[in-house]
Amino acid sequence: MSDRFWAELWMVLVLLVIVTGLLGATGADLAIASHFYRHGGWPVGNQLPWKFLYWLHWKQALLLSIIGLAVAVAGYFKAHARHLVRSGLFLVLFLIVGNGLVVNSLFKTNWDRPRPRDVVQFGGEREFRQPWQPGSTARGRSFPSGHAAAAFYMMAPFFIYRSRKPATAYAWLVGGMLFGAAMSYARLSQGGHFLTDTLWSWGVLYLTGLVLAELLLRQQRLAD
Repeated sequence: MSDRFWAELWMVLVLLVIVTGLLGATGADLAIASHFYRHGGWPVGNQLPWKFLYWLHWKQALLLSIIGLAVAVAGYFKAHARHLVRSGLFLVLFLIVGNGLVVNSLFKTNWDRPRPRDVVQFGGEREFRQPWQPGSTARGRSFPSGHAAAAFYMMAPFFIYRSRKPATAYAWLVGGMLFGAAMSYARLSQGGHFLTDTLWSWGVLYLTGLVLAELLLRQQRLAD
């Protein structure tokens, strides 16, 4: 793996740790959640477009991964599109590994961080936990946010195009991050997640994309 890969990976990890520490030290998670908690409920999250975003969830990510699968299959059977196989597989594996295995299976179902609507500060019964404080009951599924991760998945083409078409790549990166930010706002406003949950959704997806791109697309990048 290249020096550039390791430098970027450590930069993202350090950034995540620093920002998480600052948010934890300042009490930002509870402060932001309290902004949306009104009269015993979460009224902002029930309004459009936030309610629509909750319904959308993973649908756009699934569509993009299906397109990737179709591209990979077409490239396998058509010689002139053979160079697209790895890109198509990347889109499929990115969803399976990043969203499916890491976010939902590894962390979300095991970390046991209670959601904002479940903590005592907002009418719930559970004690607030920082993102670095896993529990043991497996009842809390706040960390990280599955909805936000599905939105941040739309950054995926950035890793495919970054060496060949930088302008296109960064358009996907910015678009995916903005969409992820909007989904994150929706989940915060619904009492479903804390800010640090959505921050790590972005972090996990970006790091997954970085690793998969190094493993699957490096040969293509060197050829370019």
